[in-house]
Amino acid sequence: MWTETKAELKEASGNKSSFRKHVLNSLLLCTGDMVHLDKYIQDKSFAVQLMVWGLRGVSRVILANNPLSGALILAALFWDSPWQCLLGTLGVLVSTLTALIIGQDSAEVSAGHHGFNGMLVSLLMGVFNLAGDWYWWLLLPACLGSATCVFLSSSLSSLLVRWDLPVAVFPFNLIFILYLLCTGPNNPYFPHHPAIPPGALEVNGTELSATAVLHGIPLGVGQIYACGVMGPSLLLLGAVFLYSPLLAIHAVLGSAVGTLAGLSVAVRHDSLYSGLSGFNGALGCMVVGGLFFTFNWRTHLFAIACAFLSAYVDIALSNLLGTVGLPACSLSATLITTLMLLLTGHLAIYRIPTAKVMAPEHNLISHNQWEAGEPEDKENTIV
Repeated sequence: MWTETKAELKEASGNKSSFRKHVLNSLLLCTGDMVHLDKYIQDKSFAVQLMVWGLRGVSRVILANNPLSGALILAALFWDSPWQCLLGTLGVLVSTLTALIIGQDSAEVSAGHHGFNGMLVSLLMGVFNLAGDWYWWLLLPACLGSATCVFLSSSLSSLLVRWDLPVAVFPFNLIFILYLLCTGPNNPYFPHHPAIPPGALEVNGTELSATAVLHGIPLGVGQIYACGVMGPSLLLLGAVFLYSPLLAIHAVLGSAVGTLAGLSVAVRHDSLYSGLSGFNGALGCMVVGGLFFTFNWRTHLFAIACAFLSAYVDIALSNLLGTVGLPACSLSATLITTLMLLLTGHLAIYRIPTAKVMAPEHNLISHNQWEAGEPEDKENTIV
């Protein structure tokens, strides 16, 4: 009897261990790039495929590539503003469908590369719109701007591919600034708020609140989607964490660095409190901190330096463009990270080719496996 009881306990323990392992494996399938999902939807309807491609495009805005992260991001945007969620969804769908119609590379379309610029254009049009929410005429420029992003992205990719550089958000920045220049604050159909330079003098300035400054650090992650509310911003951060914990850590670190940079040059308090000082630093830190470079202590310090540079260049460009009422958007992070990807020297050996970029944890495992390989294999991989 004792032997049977022992056997039963051992079997029960094995079942529990197997169940835990099964749950853990199921959870892991929801993280990273979810490449298995692409194989699963190959024989599904076009609507299902379009939904997955669109959700990948949504998550690409924050440098992730995970449909579940994209779904969480849409939920966060809906929580913040249903109108903004509608505009963002429309933008990513229009740009993705435009890419399909004009015959862009199917692998790039399915990976969401043609969705995120269109989404950003639509979102920012809604944020700067003076006519308020549910102004249906705004859907027209939102659709046109999102579609135009695809043409500009295709043109720039043929140029940047020579240096193995991503198109990033150059199309969004250019098209959105052109839209603001075409319309203006007093346009009868599409009026917009003029941007205020971060270096503008405070009107009735008060003492700086340390709590509000710390509050602005997670908001810096939310401002990547033009979201300035704490709850949705934390959900956005959770979406990044689902894709890659390492990327989420660098997002918060970069936002903190950007906030510190803003403090060092005494930008407006509102810029610190709302997270606007931090989002370019967050983007710069994320790109270098494991995404396009293999993570180690050198690239980690490099990521912090990139965050500082992105934040300072953002302040300079915002002060310059703000004199004519234009925002700098994410121009600084895009410019600085592009220059960082062109870096030569010792750090360049950690650079990951654009076509092979995946979640930072996957990049790190692949690099460690390559280092553990035979010397002959390493020599064969050097081009």
